Amino acid sequence: MTSIKRFRTALAALLLAGGLTACGGGDDAGGDVTLRFSWWGNADRAALMQQSIDLFQAAHPTITVTPSFQEFEAYWQKMATETAGGNAPDVLQMDFAYLREYADRNVLLDLKKTGVKVDDLIPAFQGVGEVNGALYGIPTGGNTWCMFYNPKLLTEAGVEEPRTGITWDQYHALLDTVSKKGAGRTYGGSNYRSVIYSFESYLLQAGATLYTGGGKLGFSKQQLIDYWTVGKQYIDDGRFIPSEKVAQIEPASPITKDLIATEFRWDNFFARYASETEAELKIGPVPVTTAGGPTGQYLKPAMLLSASARTDHPDEAAKLISFLINDPQVGRIFGSNRGIPATNAQRDAAVLEGPALAIAEYEEAIAPLLQKAPPAPPKGAGTIEAAFLRIADEISYGRSSVPDAVDTFFTEAEDTLAG
Repeated sequence: MTSIKRFRTALAALLLAGGLTACGGGDDAGGDVTLRFSWWGNADRAALMQQSIDLFQAAHPTITVTPSFQEFEAYWQKMATETAGGNAPDVLQMDFAYLREYADRNVLLDLKKTGVKVDDLIPAFQGVGEVNGALYGIPTGGNTWCMFYNPKLLTEAGVEEPRTGITWDQYHALLDTVSKKGAGRTYGGSNYRSVIYSFESYLLQAGATLYTGGGKLGFSKQQLIDYWTVGKQYIDDGRFIPSEKVAQIEPASPITKDLIATEFRWDNFFARYASETEAELKIGPVPVTTAGGPTGQYLKPAMLLSASARTDHPDEAAKLISFLINDPQVGRIFGSNRGIPATNAQRDAAVLEGPALAIAEYEEAIAPLLQKAPPAPPKGAGTIEAAFLRIADEISYGRSSVPDAVDTFFTEAEDTLAG
């Protein structure tokens, strides 16, 4: 029985009966304070956030929270404008991809200098949000890289379901068997080697990283040549679904159309994929280079909470952040909306069902195998991710050789990081 199942009934009763909170209550010292709080999301998340804010204000009656939200792209445009003008909100939602950029601009508060409570974060999230020793963001939840698979297609091909510890050699044999059995109708998988996060798993298993702590590429040209060469080989021998077939069904994933048996994605995609297909899908492990070796998996923050370096109310901002990541009622309100919760108290309180429960149980099962999250990516990481996919596609379509594609990628990536 998972901890989520074990505690759900008891904690739900406590929450309903006694209004249990993790961050205390009662009046706050000093006069009334207003905090501006900005985050991204839609109307559904806005309703959940307002419920959580109402609980916080009830526990801290001298603090008023003024919320503001936008869709993701509009949110970051607004943040760029407000931080440049010295008018950032007191508390703001932060994306892991932007954390280092905003930290390097000195617009975020070092939360280690406040009373923010982080002692209940699950082990995989301890220290996540730090840049150069300062704590600039606290994760609200997270996800990990994993394999989705269709057990029916595997069974039809006479292949066992993948288990923890499966090696890349065994996985590549699975691809070959399923694709040959599929005879052009179904395939073992798609070209995972065109996705930068699969490459990151490969690097982490080898003791390397995508980026150094100093914001440079953390791997060599030869490592990428070797990686993309294998991808090209599997395109040519038919283990991967042809890129043309993938393009015909976009934006749908081929696994939701029963065209492939496996696909690598962040586990929070599982709920969406499961809703887009009649087939049963399951979550499986990332293959390893050596049996018993490192998985290259870590928990990536779905989002973080940060505070402005210019806030006039750092202690109150820390109280709001602490409440939103620790309070069990908040965990129960949000469930998996912000990713599987980052603290033990909220994980135990969250009522998770269907795909969300499957994700939570998967993360719990692999928790002992997770590695520490790599440093926050440098500015321009999103541009580099897109370039990786675009240039790998040039190989897939036969428009570029692997060595030329690697040279192009390094030129673009290094220019982006230098800019």
